This record gives sequence, structure tokens and C-alpha cells, in this order.
Amino acid sequence: ILAAHEAGQRDFGENFVDEGVQKIRALTNVDICWHFIGAIQSNKTRAIASHFDWVHTVDRLKIAKRLSDQRGAAARPLQVCIQVNIDDEPQKAGVSADQIGSLAAAIAELPHLQLRGLMCIPRSRRTRRDQRAPFAALHAAFTTLKTAHPELDTLSMGMSADLGAAIAEGASIVRIGTASFGART
Repeated sequence: ILAAHEAGQRDFGENFVDEGVQKIRALTNVDICWHFIGAIQSNKTRAIASHFDWVHTVDRLKIAKRLSDQRGAAARPLQVCIQVNIDDEPQKAGVSADQIGSLAAAIAELPHLQLRGLMCIPRSRRTRRDQRAPFAALHAAFTTLKTAHPELDTLSMGMSADLGAAIAEGASIVRIGTASFGART
């Protein structure tokens, strides 16, 4: 992380709360914007709300309310993205496309959260053309959502294996930990 920071990288994501909090505490004096990009368990919301700057995986109002309540008024609002289950996979987290608007409206009312956009993790696809389809669908949902929330500015989509397709469809944040730091052991 320090080597990447020295090269100019300022935003870093973590999938695991406890591991992320350890790194954040160890690097307190380093100018880093920390993004939480993993699944959110109710019992971990306090640690997320108090240590991270962004959360990309908000997929239910209960979690959003807990994050807002636990963020507190003294801190800058927590920047959040709604996780969309763009392929409607039963084993994956995220709201369906038809639930985005209602969750966005509810999050926008929470005092210590700032809704920034949408995030997805589509199923793996082989060709670039096939990879682009779910990202295009999320971009379309984002465009629709912006009519009610014109302040939105973030499409968090694409990882190391499909970042080109995500960028081609308008990603503003890509999550490329494997390409940057190697596969997890």
C-alpha cells in the first residue's frame, strides 16, 4: 500500500472489515481514502462507519440506517453506493434493478450518508462484448436514477478481469486489487 501511495495512488479498497481496520490504524498518518467493498454484516457496521470513507456495498435499508446512525455527526458523511445484483443471481448480494429507486430515496434522507452512485459485480463472462452488457445495464439504471438524484457521480464497476469493459461503459471507479497486488493466498 505504501509503495502504491508513493506512486500516487490515494484510494484503496478492502473486502474484509477487520483486515481493513488493521491497515487503516497502521496507516493513520498517510493520506488515504478508504473504500469498503465487501459484504456487510450487521455486527460490522460500527467498524465500517467509524473507519472507512466510502462503502460500495449498501444493499438494504437496515444496513444504511445502521451506518448513518453509527457514523455520527462529527464525521464527514459516509460516501455510499448501492450494490445492484445486475444479473439477478440468487447467491449474490445487491438489490434488483426495480428496487434501486426506493432504496436511493431512503438513503438520501439519512443524515450521515451521502449517496454517490451504483455498484455491481456481474457474473464472469468470457468476451469483452458479453462483459459490457451488465455494465451497460447498470449505466442505464444510473442514468435513470440521476433524474431524481442529479448529484450522483459514481459508477463502481469492473474488476481486474473486466475493467476494460467497465471503463468502456462509464465506470468511474474500478476495483483492481488482483491486478495491482496479486491474487489473495
